[in-house]
Amino acid sequence: METKEAWHLTLVVFICWLAVFVRADAEDDIAFSAGESDTTKFGQAKSVRYLLYDVNPGEGFNLRRDVYMRVTNLVKELNKEEPWVLVLPPWGRLYHWKSPDLEQIKIPWSTFFDLPSLREHVPVIEFEEYLKLRGEPVIDEVYYLQGFKGGWTKWEEKMNITECNEGTGFVQDEEGNWYSWFFGYEEVYAKKFACLSYMGHATFIKPFLLKNTTGRCVMLPRAEVLLHDHFGNSEYWKARRSMVFAKHLRNIGDEFRRENLDSTDPDDKTELEDWTKMKRNHGDALGGPYVGVHLRRRDYLYAREGNLPSLKGAAKQIKKILKKYNLQKVFVATDAPSEEFEEFKNYFKKSKVYRFVPSKEIKEKYKDGGVAIIDQWIAAHARYFIGSYESTFSFRIQEEREILGFDPDTTFNRLCPDNDSDCEKPSIWKIVH
Repeated sequence: METKEAWHLTLVVFICWLAVFVRADAEDDIAFSAGESDTTKFGQAKSVRYLLYDVNPGEGFNLRRDVYMRVTNLVKELNKEEPWVLVLPPWGRLYHWKSPDLEQIKIPWSTFFDLPSLREHVPVIEFEEYLKLRGEPVIDEVYYLQGFKGGWTKWEEKMNITECNEGTGFVQDEEGNWYSWFFGYEEVYAKKFACLSYMGHATFIKPFLLKNTTGRCVMLPRAEVLLHDHFGNSEYWKARRSMVFAKHLRNIGDEFRRENLDSTDPDDKTELEDWTKMKRNHGDALGGPYVGVHLRRRDYLYAREGNLPSLKGAAKQIKKILKKYNLQKVFVATDAPSEEFEEFKNYFKKSKVYRFVPSKEIKEKYKDGGVAIIDQWIAAHARYFIGSYESTFSFRIQEEREILGFDPDTTFNRLCPDNDSDCEKPSIWKIVH
């Protein structure tokens, strides 16, 4: 590794950590306050440590975004004691990314998200940046999170190093090093590996990381085991608001809105600002003159059988919304095969139905994940949004609309099954600043 490049990356890590530290200090509006029993001692500056995580391979893109929020708030807590940087796990091989013609591994977070915005919340770096900083493909300690064997009858926060409950995918070689998938980087290895049975919120593991680990980089596979400390509170929303989509994806979505849906941010009152300063009231956003729909199909027809409408039933519900809001256009984000989408379109004789179809260049460059984000971005800007039952894809759109300042009545809606036109609405999780 070139010394100049290593120095540059080290400087980047220091600056992004310092920026978060200064921001946290400003939020508290005080530099330091010593209580009556304070015994804080200041010694030499501590070396930066790194936290890496991974998620169950079967989990989808939008659940992984949720796990990021849990881990990022853990890192925020760790930084109150000593400097930690979150290493972003590369994207790849997700269940819903079906395009067989795309190489979808080792995808950096900058493909999907705006890294400067993430760094306004906690210090983060890409996995490849971490490897360059270390100068060798090594992770010092791995603690594979798992539930307690036999389950539980009483919920209580606890953790313990135990035998592994099942296959972990980690294999030890003759020299004692541990190898696994590691996001497709075959040369990467870990020096230490153990299974950690865990029940608790994300920050419950903080003392363990501070006092029971010494490695410069600690990895936590199966991080979905960590629970949100306070789901829906201001810290949750700070993490969520920091997850600004990459500008190149927003630009593609904005162009589609402008050319097909007569929708622009100034007209729709949806202009994006620095998330740390942006604070919208419900009803501030108007939205484009179209209905946004998330129409989940494929595996959901079986996984959520009885909770989804037929194509004809979905069209019937949407036509009522079009009439109520005096709209003529529908944007649909869907995993439906083309023949199903055409059938759905044919139910609309007086309205235009749109679907974002990426060019070959866009698909190759931004992958299935980028196309999904473009879909979410367009749907989030609609005058009215209606999603699918218990879908994290729909939930992420609802969060985006909360950030933009839409009326909750135009956001928290779901397509009802054909036999229940008055089905229960999704839970309403309003933004907290």
